Amino acid sequence: MPKTDHRVTLTPTKISGLKPAKKGQRYQVMDAQVPGFGVRVTDTGTTTFILRTRYPGSDTPSRRELGRAGLMTLAAAREKARKWRELVERGVDPSEQEERERTDQLLKRRTTFAAVAEDFIREKLPGERNGKDIEREIRKDLLPNWKDLPITEITDLQVSSLIKAKGRSGRGRKAGARNLFALVKRLFRWAMAQPEYGLRASPCENLRAKDLLGGRSRRTGRILSNEELFALWRSAKRMSYPVGPAYQLLALTALRLNEAVDAEEAEFDSMVMRLLRNQKDRQPIDWRAVPEERLIWVVPAERMKGKDSGEKQARAHAVPLTRDILELLETLPRFKRGKFLFSTTFGQSPTWIGTKIKKRLDKRMLLTLRAMAKRRGDDPADVTLPHWVNHDIRRTVRSHLSRLKVTEEAREAVLAHARPGIKGTYDLHDYLAEKREALELWAARLREIVTPRPDNVIKFRTTA
Repeated sequence: MPKTDHRVTLTPTKISGLKPAKKGQRYQVMDAQVPGFGVRVTDTGTTTFILRTRYPGSDTPSRRELGRAGLMTLAAAREKARKWRELVERGVDPSEQEERERTDQLLKRRTTFAAVAEDFIREKLPGERNGKDIEREIRKDLLPNWKDLPITEITDLQVSSLIKAKGRSGRGRKAGARNLFALVKRLFRWAMAQPEYGLRASPCENLRAKDLLGGRSRRTGRILSNEELFALWRSAKRMSYPVGPAYQLLALTALRLNEAVDAEEAEFDSMVMRLLRNQKDRQPIDWRAVPEERLIWVVPAERMKGKDSGEKQARAHAVPLTRDILELLETLPRFKRGKFLFSTTFGQSPTWIGTKIKKRLDKRMLLTLRAMAKRRGDDPADVTLPHWVNHDIRRTVRSHLSRLKVTEEAREAVLAHARPGIKGTYDLHDYLAEKREALELWAARLREIVTPRPDNVIKFRTTA
């Protein structure tokens, strides 16, 4: 058996060949390469790497364990012993240093971008009108790039590269890149206000959207023609739930996209929801028995957009339920537990209508427009569908309301625009009756546009 403090050049083979000490005893074999380094063997055969030296704060040498042989390699143990000796020579206690490093690592794990982003999502977004959209944007565009980086180590170059790449990724992407940059600035600004993250400065501090993406182009919307409205309505009817009905609801209400598709049951009168839940075999409901004041959908303030009209705070918006809107609601599925009307998760979360879905709708619309051209005797190949955005539906409804001689106050109320100046502050009249009349007039006009005349029926081939 090796003698105590016997110095040899330790190898994995020699260590594995060491025999257990006598019962009640222990022995150690010291390494010839690293002073003070060796292994200690117990009577049960347990072999442990050790370092014997005079540690800071002590006048006599002492022995400390580096790790268990078998769980730690000899090379790793020697490297750790050398590192400890360097720390001791500088007057640093290795155990205290390792504890600081462990604390730093724990802090880094708690302050990675992923951890901070999850805190931001949990603490800031619930209750916000577009909170779900912001969360999706964080998970889609930010987490894949910065997930494991400490929040304090993300640089302005990384932010700049991400935003520029977003702005180059396709038509209309500059607007998306600007929105993403605004979100990044907001998230870092929030993180700076939380001392536990240790973030002292935002990487966005010296960045400007104008420098990254160029000047903002003037927004130019357009109005959909009657033929395009026909194509939109027909295409939406042919698209499955929840996308098709969602676009039909946009056309009937002039709401913004997320104001419509994030609709919850609690926003409707209890009598309305009871009738919808008890609807049998999709038979039409006799809504005449429901008082008109209960035929209403109130989109809460947190889901409404206020800055369109210069408001600091958004306000709840009441949507009168016209016959056409009620008939659309009758077609929607009923979920036992979920609360959202438009959902692919059985009502547990609202649906998301993104670019790919919009492209599918555009493709269907173009096929319809070309079929209409062929019916007229025109060349379908000459027909195109100019670029349009979902917000153009609101512009189209607004334009038709003007043609229907609806008053400006009612038109603005339908679009949830507040009246400017002192009138918007003190006039609390909600124009509910005027909005109902305006939406009924518009629904009648929309039916005229989208209902094919018997002598002008168009046959379409089924498309995916």
